[in-house]
Amino acid sequence: MHILEIPSFFPPYGGLFCLDQAKALQALGHEVRILSNVQLGITIGWKDYLRLPFGRYEHQLDGVTVFQSFQRGVPRSIRFNVKRWVSVVRSMFRDYVEKYGKPDILHAHCAKWAGYAAMKIGEEYQIPFVVTEHLPLMLLEGEFGKGPHYGWQVPMLKEVYEHAAMVFPVSEELVDDIARFYGKSYKWQFLSNTIDTDFFHYQEREPLAGRSFRFCCLADYYFRKGYDILFDACKKLQESGCRIELHIAGLLTDGRKCHADLQEIGLKDVTTYGRIGKDAIRDLLYRCDVLVLASRSEVQPLVLLEAMSTGIPVVSTECVPRNQRIDGGCFIVPIEDAEALAVQMKSVMDMDGFDGKAVSEQIRRMASPDVVGKKLEEVFLQIIHP
Repeated sequence: MHILEIPSFFPPYGGLFCLDQAKALQALGHEVRILSNVQLGITIGWKDYLRLPFGRYEHQLDGVTVFQSFQRGVPRSIRFNVKRWVSVVRSMFRDYVEKYGKPDILHAHCAKWAGYAAMKIGEEYQIPFVVTEHLPLMLLEGEFGKGPHYGWQVPMLKEVYEHAAMVFPVSEELVDDIARFYGKSYKWQFLSNTIDTDFFHYQEREPLAGRSFRFCCLADYYFRKGYDILFDACKKLQESGCRIELHIAGLLTDGRKCHADLQEIGLKDVTTYGRIGKDAIRDLLYRCDVLVLASRSEVQPLVLLEAMSTGIPVVSTECVPRNQRIDGGCFIVPIEDAEALAVQMKSVMDMDGFDGKAVSEQIRRMASPDVVGKKLEEVFLQIIHP
């Protein structure tokens, strides 16, 4: 099959789940490329906004060809930026077809807005399209509103769902969560995201004797990620006499607001890394004992799978979907409850008999590239050859 992946967002703003699935399908012998138009925001990262290339070009990312463009967003102009983004993607697709021919299927990541672009391209070229949906309810509510009246985007995106050959929510709970926006009149099938289980392989941790217990959090410094709750929980542990360190990485974790928040709460022994690459993420996981994510809203946070794949337990909140609650590896607390989080973190610190190797193997059976790639392959073939 000739498969074209179209992500709604891509580096430097995340989105590597698209690359992971492209690699999984490529490993099965399919012709797979990525068409990526990334809208840059000057308020998010002015260096990227000014320095990343202008114009369209191709490059290789982990062995996958990426047809790339960076679009400079206009501040406070959402409709204009969306219209322009979709127009650029459609124009890039015309160039793509001239060079590589028409793909058999389009695989969009998130209806907003790759799915919408894929729908328009599919209508024009008579190509089926599917959508993998990653976006959580809190993020959608922030843009569309909580009802009863919703934003102008909703009818457009509801049409995407209804016209898609298949929608792959990365958690079953997501279907009910977003039904207020998109209804349920569409075909869907749950499918986990994939992670590189060979890269994030199991590894024994350094013995605890003579050192602090190391927690880490790998998430961008946004309200949705619950860093304020995490900081409060860590402060409680330190005040109770626990010898702990906190290591945090992600966009803006090395920024002024994060440092100001840490100083205000008086949390000690915290190391901030900012945005780091895949190798550094793995190295950090191998140096830490537990990953903690205090999120207020998630769909399927891949970092939990990556952490468990390396052989450490994770502590997170009730927003984590059922498919990630690996028995013996994932420990759940209520959202917005620093006290409960601190208690659970202490419980994991004192836990005996944790079998990291067994937890790592469970992740491989659920989210390895081979497992996810074969499921996608099966559905794609059914769509192309009904």
